[in-house]
Parts: sequence; C-alpha cells; structure tokens
Amino acid sequence: MQIALIATVAVHVLAAVYWAGTTFALARIGGTSAERLFAPQMAAATIAVLSGGYLWKLTHGGGYFGEAEQVLAVGALSAIIAAGVQGMFAGLSLRQLRRGAANGAASEDTAARKRVAMAYRISAGLLVITIVAMTSARYL
Repeated sequence: MQIALIATVAVHVLAAVYWAGTTFALARIGGTSAERLFAPQMAAATIAVLSGGYLWKLTHGGGYFGEAEQVLAVGALSAIIAAGVQGMFAGLSLRQLRRGAANGAASEDTAARKRVAMAYRISAGLLVITIVAMTSARYL
C-alpha cells in the first residue's frame, strides 16, 4: 500500500505541476503557442485527475466526509472544470484556428485567439482554487 501511495502521489504531482504550470504560462501570454502544448496538457490533466481519484480512494475511501474531504472535493471539482474549459473552449478554438489557417480566414483568427486566451485564463483561476484546496486541506 505504501509503495502504491508514493507512486500515485508522484505521478499526480508531476502531471498536475506540468498542467498547471503550462496553463499559467499560456494564460499570461494570451494562449500563444497553445497549439503545441494543448495535447500534452490534456494528457497531463487526464493523468492528474485519474491519479487524484485513485489517491482519494487510497486515502479517503472510508466514507468519512469531513472538512478536509469537503475542501479536497472543491479542489477536485475545480480541476475537472478547468480541464473541461480547456478541452472544450481552447480545444475547439484551436481546431478552428487550424481550419482557418488552411482556408486563409484571418477575421475569425482574432476571435478564436481571444477565446483561447480566455479559456486559459479561466482554467488558470480554477487551478489556483485547486492548488489552494489541495495544499490546505491537510491542515483542517
């Protein structure tokens, strides 16, 4: 059990740090270069969420839902929503940008870029909530 816990925590933290770090950077620079980072980010988000679920099972699976578990649940929900925002809004806008580049549509390009930037900014805010929840829940 101890080895599984340590390995799961390591995978969870590494995936989450990559996902959050690249999200914060892309939010700051308005989504520039998001095309290159989108797929690895979504993979890291998936790994972070799945490993987080397994961590919940390992450490909080007894059915008790105290203050710490409530805070962790808010953090987990924020992370899932952040992944959804990135996947839906940034992903669809990036797909539109690829199609627009192939068709030469410059007017739609600006609107799609703004949607990508907004998606990353919203996701970054949600991931801040996640980080605060995950780091503070232990002390409740």
